[in-house]
Amino acid sequence: METIDKIKQQIEENPIILYMKGSPKLPNCGFSSQASQALMACGEQFAYVDVLLNPDIRAELPHYANWPTFPQLWVEGELIGGCDIIIEMFQKGELQPLIAETAAKYKKDEAAAE
Repeated sequence: METIDKIKQQIEENPIILYMKGSPKLPNCGFSSQASQALMACGEQFAYVDVLLNPDIRAELPHYANWPTFPQLWVEGELIGGCDIIIEMFQKGELQPLIAETAAKYKKDEAAAE
């Protein structure tokens, strides 16, 4: 599978996905740490991709997203932004409802599918 197709599939299959350096529990950079902390504080599950373990994604995603840095938060297929935007939205109280509403919408979809 081409790297771009893999990225598109990850973004499609995960309503909330964070591309970061490291993992939420063991981040490998301060920006990824702050971003994942803000997301975890929202209290919903989210997917993540460690770009350090996926050099192909690390190389291709900035071109695909037209966003040069990591972390990158994607919600429902849309790039929300990097660390500064995530933290700013969290501090303004904008991130929490976005994450909660997205998670709730997909939980309903899963319940309907069962």
